[in-house]
Amino acid sequence: MPVEIADMRVVASAIDGLWRIHAKAVTDERGTVREFFRTSGFAELGLPVPDRWAQVNMTWTHRGGLRGLHGEAMTKLVGVAWGTALGAYVDARRDSPTFGAVETVALEPGVLVLVPPGVCNGFQATGDGDPGGCQYLYCFDDEWRPGMAGVAVNPLDPALAIGWPIEPDPADPAQVSAKDAAAPLFAELPGDGRG
Repeated sequence: MPVEIADMRVVASAIDGLWRIHAKAVTDERGTVREFFRTSGFAELGLPVPDRWAQVNMTWTHRGGLRGLHGEAMTKLVGVAWGTALGAYVDARRDSPTFGAVETVALEPGVLVLVPPGVCNGFQATGDGDPGGCQYLYCFDDEWRPGMAGVAVNPLDPALAIGWPIEPDPADPAQVSAKDAAAPLFAELPGDGRG
């Protein structure tokens, strides 16, 4: 098998500053190496590059589990390392030209999303198999801490019309946390949309 190289590419979204990224990938007989992040690759494509990533988290989420929508005051780079998910993003920045816009992205290994501060990020694990679900990676340009600036929006808000692929049951804590199910609707966000 000859070595196959897929260059990094980016796709603009309906939300100002939110980018879908297809990672550079090199595939040979052994498998595939993907670049989750490379400073020069982001800079060459005109994407904002944080001074540093301050925190990196990985979650395991069972099939049907939903996390978010959270819009902290930090830049995030998100994607899945294993499995699949539907990523959902809502622009909660009142001063944004795309305030209120919703974007969804089918996530699989090699598809990343660069999320600007104040844009809410959430996902539902959709991976099949045993076990079904996904491993989801978050890179943050600031360390998460309780009470940090930002907003949360109810991921089940009907006005957002997010087409979650697996119907979430808000009464099932394995699918939606009590905290996420109790988050305000988008129309109920505080004055500036940032908490």
